Amino acid sequence: MARELTDNHDHLWKGYRQLFMEMDDLSLARWMAQTLGQFSGQAWRLSHPLMLAYELAAHAGHNRQIWLKGMAIIPADYIAAECCRAPLLPMLSRDVYDVGLICKHCGETCMKLDDLPDEIRQELDAWSTLYDKAHSIAHWEDDGKKLPPDYDTVFELAAQSAEKLLAQAGSQLAPALLDLYPAVAWEDQDECLEVRPEDVDI
Repeated sequence: MARELTDNHDHLWKGYRQLFMEMDDLSLARWMAQTLGQFSGQAWRLSHPLMLAYELAAHAGHNRQIWLKGMAIIPADYIAAECCRAPLLPMLSRDVYDVGLICKHCGETCMKLDDLPDEIRQELDAWSTLYDKAHSIAHWEDDGKKLPPDYDTVFELAAQSAEKLLAQAGSQLAPALLDLYPAVAWEDQDECLEVRPEDVDI
């Protein structure tokens, strides 16, 4: 059943992506530039409909090298990312300790954790340690750990902890990154712990 749901989900998103695939290069570049302008000054949930739409456009734009062609003017506050030369739009994920900030255009690391200013790096490091501890509970069985009789209760407590930590990421950590970047996206769900965006209240 899970595989069937995954296939249906992939098919659905391919349909959504088709809109941007059918745009000509200039129209796609202009839409992305205008949307980046709308993003400026805010930390955006990854699940926000506009961010989801932009992600689909960004994949199409990256595959067609829209930004390298200079088809549209990058909004003034943005600089080109070293990873793919697209405007730098970083994403804060729960894997920040391992992968740093992720580029929303190419999916690669656009800023390593060690390259961030000390204060925000230390905050992200401490947050990531707490998050990893909660998240790991979802993988105890995969890791070969024997599940305790009260595992359901432990799992629920871990999910509640993850909800609070994701809310902290959205209300404190991602906004702090706006001192460095014109806009930031942040991850607001955890499928492994069954935390949905609507569970994360900020």
